[in-house]
Amino acid sequence: MEQQAQIRQWLAQLHCDGSNVELKQLLRYQRHTQLFDLTPAQTIQSKLAGSYLAKSKGRGMEFDEVRHYQTGDDVRTIDWRVTARTGKVHTKLFREEKERPVFILTDLNHSMQFGSTLLLKSVQAAHLAALIAWHVKKSGDKLGGLLFHQQQIRELKPAGRSVAVLRYLHQLIELQQQSLLWVQQQMQQPTARLPESKSIDLATALGQLRRLARPGSLLFIISDFQQLDATCLRHLQALRLHNEIRICQISDPLEQQLPAHASGIAKVSDGNQEVTMELSGMNLKRDYQAQQQAFNQQLHQHWTQLGCRHWQFNASEPLLDQFSGRPHGEFERR
Repeated sequence: MEQQAQIRQWLAQLHCDGSNVELKQLLRYQRHTQLFDLTPAQTIQSKLAGSYLAKSKGRGMEFDEVRHYQTGDDVRTIDWRVTARTGKVHTKLFREEKERPVFILTDLNHSMQFGSTLLLKSVQAAHLAALIAWHVKKSGDKLGGLLFHQQQIRELKPAGRSVAVLRYLHQLIELQQQSLLWVQQQMQQPTARLPESKSIDLATALGQLRRLARPGSLLFIISDFQQLDATCLRHLQALRLHNEIRICQISDPLEQQLPAHASGIAKVSDGNQEVTMELSGMNLKRDYQAQQQAFNQQLHQHWTQLGCRHWQFNASEPLLDQFSGRPHGEFERR
């Protein structure tokens, strides 16, 4: 009863029923952009002017250092004060400012339409995407990205200001409604399924992101990664060569382990086959937990090999609460 009261309180704070996304929910995150930063961890390769400092030296807006004058230096950059004080000619160097587009890939596929406690994973993904999008706007970067579910994928080219954020949020809301409705229809009519060839998966979205993202971009991939396969890894490896990738994994407690008090018989389906399971068996619970731990360890190994930052969030707790106790400007890494 106490847990149910807590969940009702959280849902009221989020203005959410747990399964639907509305604009009011996503607008509140523009007040919390201080929770993390988008400072690049690698050299910015974009040739456009912007708000990040490149490692190359040259004429720009940000002073870097003073050094001895060298042949070929622009005489307009001579620092006459230092020259007069030292008796040797010194010149100013500036660190060039460059722009970095930020892309958010949000997975709203059928496996994301699941939640056992507070929110569907897809709803938590939408909240996280909104938080990132508002921070991108605050940083002065251009926001673009991809959103997809099993039937549709939408591409948003980089744009600036609040217009770009609102455009992304409206697409989140629309595609979440479509995906949730599709899953509900499949549950009611399990035999009326789409042909496999028409289904859009994570590999398809990552392949399209490769064509969309320019070198030097920052890429956020928000998913449960249930569809991660060799094709996805090849796309991520290619993207990682010229971009910075931040992995945001959304999970649910029921995907980690079965409740200790679980009992009875449950029907389980992978979308094609359906089996019954006796939940009270300790062997089943132990094997299930071991399987899920192995899956997470394999994901962590992939992210480490790719050199990607990996952040994990769960759908059983409000997003902002999951930042409590974490160092400023950093997600928890697991």
